Amino acid sequence: MSLATVVAAAMFVGVIAYALLGGADFGSGFYDLTAGGGQRGAELRTLIDQSIGPVWEANHVWLVYVLVMWWTGFPKAFAAATTTLFIPLMVALAGIVLRGASFAFRKFAATYGQARLFGAVFAGSSLITPFFFGTVVGAIASGRVPAAGYGEPIGSWVNPTSLVGGCLATTTCVFLAGVFLTGDATRMRNTELAERLRIRTLMVGLVAGLIVFAGLYPVRHDAPTLSHGLLGRALPLLVVAALAGTVTLVLLYRRSLAANVHGRSFPIARIFAATAVTAVVAGWGVGQYPWMLVDQMSIADAAGATTTLAALLVVVVLAAVIVLPALSYLLWFTLHTRAGSPQQ
Repeated sequence: MSLATVVAAAMFVGVIAYALLGGADFGSGFYDLTAGGGQRGAELRTLIDQSIGPVWEANHVWLVYVLVMWWTGFPKAFAAATTTLFIPLMVALAGIVLRGASFAFRKFAATYGQARLFGAVFAGSSLITPFFFGTVVGAIASGRVPAAGYGEPIGSWVNPTSLVGGCLATTTCVFLAGVFLTGDATRMRNTELAERLRIRTLMVGLVAGLIVFAGLYPVRHDAPTLSHGLLGRALPLLVVAALAGTVTLVLLYRRSLAANVHGRSFPIARIFAATAVTAVVAGWGVGQYPWMLVDQMSIADAAGATTTLAALLVVVVLAAVIVLPALSYLLWFTLHTRAGSPQQ
């Protein structure tokens, strides 16, 4: 395995981490948007604030990690993608900024109307951001980013593969968030809220499954290189994703009151939901290999200087030693703090 491939794999680990952790945060916007009004809506929005409040900023560390690795390790591919896909990337980044600002401002709104406005911006930008990131993935995977950059500014990301990617990214985030929020509500002994979330998450999971299978047809015709990889070396990962997703839905479907009250089903559901998303994202990477920009630029051709790649691996090791323990403790502390704060 070449040094460039190792660095690309390390970068892709960050993509998976952002899809899991950042994705669960983005997906919460759907439940905020559909929470309704009155006490019932406020109850769910409070749960969302408590769930993502301690970690939503920390999760963007993975986006910074991916962008820096891409920019410094594979500068030609980074330049080509950012010049061609300037519009969806800017919309996605604007969504991140608006989402963070509105999430903070909502807590200090002077009036109910202001709080509703900030809440709508938070929810909308939470859904827009993963959609446009998904269109970027689709543009790269379908070979619409030329190696020289400055490709079609609209058609590069408005196409069947990109639209499937955007819809899949959004529904995946919503599904992850639903599983996590249901688990949080269960641990807090709020069975009525957990039941509402469980039903919504089940419906979203079914929609996500339909998008995955229905999307195979347009992707197969629109992105033949990617579809060949998905149905070839990446097929075991897709099978794992299908099985893990099915198990997650079965666990959510269970109506055992004892399991729900004591929270035995939902922590397991979280594991399988995370496994399903990891397998889907990893399947995309394996299916696309060895291309950095499908049909345009391979990983080897996109790689920067050898010394730069070696330095990046050193940074990755240092980050794993210094940053990962802190992030892991933050997640552990957040989960145990929630568990210790039951609602009646």
